[in-house]
Amino acid sequence: MVTRRTFLGGLVGAAIAPAVLRAEQVGEPEFLKERLASGSLPGMAERIPARPRIVNLKEMGLEPGAYGGTVRTIIGSQRDIRFMTIYGYARLIGYDKHLQFRPDILADFRSEEDTVFTFTLREGHKWSDGAPFTADDFRYWWEDVILNDKLTPGGGALELRPHGSLPRFEMLDPLTVRYTWDKPNPMFLPSLAGPQPLVIFGPAHYLKQFHKKFQPDQAKMEQMMQTFRVKKWQDLHIKMARSYRPENPNLPTLDPWRNTTALPAEQFVFERNPFFHRVDENGRQLPYLDRFILNVSSSSIIAAKAGAGEADLQATGIDFNDYTFLKEAEKRFPVKVNLWKVARGSRITLLPNLNCADEVWRGLFRDVRLRRALSLAINRHEINMVAFYGLGTPSADTVLPDSPLFKQEYADAFVKFDPDEANRLLDELGLTRRGDDGIRLLPDGRRAEITVETAGESNLDTDVLELVHDHWADIGLALYTRTSQRDVFRNRAMSGTIMMSIWYGLDNGVPTADMSPSGLAPTLDDQLQWPLWGMHYLSAGQEGVAPDLPEAAELVDLLGQWGSTAKFEERQAIWHRMLSLYTQQVFSIGLINSTLQPILRAAKLQNLPEKALYGFDPTSYLGVYMPDVFWYKEA
Repeated sequence: MVTRRTFLGGLVGAAIAPAVLRAEQVGEPEFLKERLASGSLPGMAERIPARPRIVNLKEMGLEPGAYGGTVRTIIGSQRDIRFMTIYGYARLIGYDKHLQFRPDILADFRSEEDTVFTFTLREGHKWSDGAPFTADDFRYWWEDVILNDKLTPGGGALELRPHGSLPRFEMLDPLTVRYTWDKPNPMFLPSLAGPQPLVIFGPAHYLKQFHKKFQPDQAKMEQMMQTFRVKKWQDLHIKMARSYRPENPNLPTLDPWRNTTALPAEQFVFERNPFFHRVDENGRQLPYLDRFILNVSSSSIIAAKAGAGEADLQATGIDFNDYTFLKEAEKRFPVKVNLWKVARGSRITLLPNLNCADEVWRGLFRDVRLRRALSLAINRHEINMVAFYGLGTPSADTVLPDSPLFKQEYADAFVKFDPDEANRLLDELGLTRRGDDGIRLLPDGRRAEITVETAGESNLDTDVLELVHDHWADIGLALYTRTSQRDVFRNRAMSGTIMMSIWYGLDNGVPTADMSPSGLAPTLDDQLQWPLWGMHYLSAGQEGVAPDLPEAAELVDLLGQWGSTAKFEERQAIWHRMLSLYTQQVFSIGLINSTLQPILRAAKLQNLPEKALYGFDPTSYLGVYMPDVFWYKEA
């Protein structure tokens, strides 16, 4: 049987197969001329694969561009150089802007019932240092990294063993590999296409020097461990191989730009990868832009710096409440500011911690009547008008109308402003006693005071909490706000210290039934409403605690069912059951979604859409819009 994914993969592979571009007639980037002249770099025809990925810009409604230029952007910490991996969006299989799978690094892929996956590489594809990229890079990662219990003590990522066992790996020839599971694994392709892609290959020719099996010179190994300040060879390998956060400038990459700056630094320079595998319809190798420069700054002043002309492209670190200020910058600097639609389930979400350490509050948060009362007491219309100029949509934390899984009943679940019903639910819960100031009293006599913590990254959050403070005071609940930093914030959540937090809603608000519904179940330790349950799933039961709330346990069970079927209709039905359960149980209190995100760019930067979906998953922020096709149009 030919599945939908098999068809799509085969179709795209066939579309590019007849065209074998040779680029002798195409000019080289000026940026590479010196290396070309010295002979240290081969010509374009030898650098690109025999069958490169052809990006037909005109068919996409875009304009083929010219080489050159540097883009400046601002990041909030050194860790945020990971945005280049997200923006660059070079994936074995990636989403296009219509969120359909298509081969990218791969020449072709074939899925048989989501059980057998066969990947074909591009002949002549090379790493950024010019070494061949072949099936041996998959074999190395499989045999010497994933199956090595020193490097992978947990047994491999959950996406590789959804039913408990790893797949069978085969290297069929130097350009073909195959992964075979006994049962369907529908998580495999989405995890490869995601913003933080599942890693199943690495540059073996480079990494073997850090692997005990391949490094015969023990003295050299110890010297490298000393140089990079690690105590074990496996820590050295992990550090030097980290690709999602590309801190090692010597690590070969397949991304459009490669890091050239070692830690620590206040500025990181990424330069074009001369061996990148994509070309435009004219045979011009991508990317068009030569450099990305990432300047490290405090998160709290990124908007101010961007509005002062210090960025050529800025999407992260700015928010909707910065829009007016940024728009004013158009009068002072040659920049443009567009508004894209945020693709999350909710721009602002309140997350009661069902794993909090306070026994009384933990019991209350686990009672759906409290969660529903908290949601019904919030005047979302007021928040939308005050914080978003009425441009957002009051909604539960759920999928957006842009998703084929959208149902109005999910968006409407317990979002109508109804303080009378909220009061009734709280009374029914037994919180009938009140203090002199009208604040309800807990069963142990304490005042019903809820502290909501923020990561301190957006004034929007604290502005909204001031409004919610008044809404909840009307039903006898006191709200206090506490601001910290993201790392502290997450550690406090994990320890159960946080009662409630304010954060974004579901990462992926525009899913299809083929995308994993894992965001609806306790699956990660950074899910702030149930971090310990998420850790239990993430660690395969080794850490955390199993969900002991029936509805949360059912979500985990449904996720398992989704991961066991190859039938689209069954996946769709499971998605709807999970969406219904999640919204009816109000596990996260969504406020407003379909909000707008400012995107600032240099006025002469071409090929950015004026309107688009913006989010971490599935669009990888700017990634699916392919920054490698952005270019400067000189006046």
